[in-house]
Amino acid sequence: MGGRVLSVASECVPLVKTGGLADVVGALPEALAAKGWEMRVLLPAYRSLRAEAEGWPVVWEEGDLWGGQGRVLAGEVGGKSVLLLDAPHLYDREGGPYAGPQGEFPDNAIRFAALSWIAARIAREGLAGWKPDMLHAHDWQAGLAPAYLAYYGAGGVKSVMTIHNIAFQGWAPGHMLGILRLPAHAFHPEALEYYGGISSLKAGLMTADWITTVSPSYAAELMRPEFGMGLEGVMAARGRVVSGILNGVDTTIWNPAREEPGFGPKTMAGKAAARARLCQEFGLEVPGPLAIVISRLTDQKGIDLLPAVIPDFILGGGGLIVLGSGEPGMEAAMRNLAARFPGRVAVRIGYDEALSHRLFSGADAVLVPSRFEPCGLTQMYGLRYGTLPVVSLVGGLADTVIGASPATLAAGAATGVTFHPVDAMAFGQALERLQALYRQPKLWAKLRANAMAHPVGWEASAAAYAGLYERLAG
Repeated sequence: MGGRVLSVASECVPLVKTGGLADVVGALPEALAAKGWEMRVLLPAYRSLRAEAEGWPVVWEEGDLWGGQGRVLAGEVGGKSVLLLDAPHLYDREGGPYAGPQGEFPDNAIRFAALSWIAARIAREGLAGWKPDMLHAHDWQAGLAPAYLAYYGAGGVKSVMTIHNIAFQGWAPGHMLGILRLPAHAFHPEALEYYGGISSLKAGLMTADWITTVSPSYAAELMRPEFGMGLEGVMAARGRVVSGILNGVDTTIWNPAREEPGFGPKTMAGKAAARARLCQEFGLEVPGPLAIVISRLTDQKGIDLLPAVIPDFILGGGGLIVLGSGEPGMEAAMRNLAARFPGRVAVRIGYDEALSHRLFSGADAVLVPSRFEPCGLTQMYGLRYGTLPVVSLVGGLADTVIGASPATLAAGAATGVTFHPVDAMAFGQALERLQALYRQPKLWAKLRANAMAHPVGWEASAAAYAGLYERLAG
């Protein structure tokens, strides 16, 4: 069937990225084009993007956009059709998408209401002869777009709201209802009101025609108090229109055959060479499995469990390289591990894309002990590179990694190691299983081959999104 989609988000690779949201928003247009759906991506024109849009034609003008004029500029970046909302009074600022040198921007509710308002108007009225069949809103920053369609008229357009991380909800005080151009009659718990205030994410969840999350398990988890972050009742009430569609990874960028040295399922000598280079680069000598952690260093990611489990892992012959940044206490804890175990543990605070490729190429395992994980891409990179994931059984981790158990080993299906509950005892036992598997070279080789054969690209996910769009549009 096919059709047109307006995708609305606060970030998109390769233009602006703070997390996995940008990867997904950037990957969807190409993935859906193969299914007959033309997608354009609407983003704010942050200061960092204004030079990119130099010379782009103006395709929309808005005279009153919360204190100033707004213009929409149309162009193409990396093969993607991009629309940038140029409103200097809202977006031309020092810093990132959400915060500047002094912290979070105090008018974020208005900044992203403006993005949602323009998205809804373009969806309803069309843009220079182009009218979408579908509006696809991503996370709280675009949450008011389905609401504006619902309250001001949809113009025949259906809306999809995707939750990438329900922990971020876009809260504003209740007195801003009118300022945000939302109707007073909808300020009650069954619509917009949220603990006395307004959540733009809840607004989107209550008004969208369909809700997706980035994995089937996360979709189910969000209806439970321990994962729903206060919105579990909303998710349960709308359960009939909720589905989980796994993210994928860009298998062109994340391709072991293109690394240096390159390798593949039948030519693993390059991985052994990459491991040797990695140990040399970080001054490590590791007789057992070399594990990596590439993560934000936060409680959510389970990083606080590492100091409790890594000493025994080192004692059993393992080694660890950590790449990431986050909470100062977590960064200090990682540095302390490196100081306690020189030659076995190395830490690099920050993020380095090229180094992350070298880590996946050379490591034996990647550790992802998250307390909740909507989808996760790290474990998928691990599968792609034969770097066996050791993951907690939550969200997308549970949906993508087949844990090594007697049944899965007998069936020849295991692709990694899983554990539950998310605590130090279970995590430590998982690392013991990893070391036991590593000591059996034939079994280890089979697990790596299984991991590298596991599909992690966008093909299945794009088909699921296309099917959803077709059902809604039909």
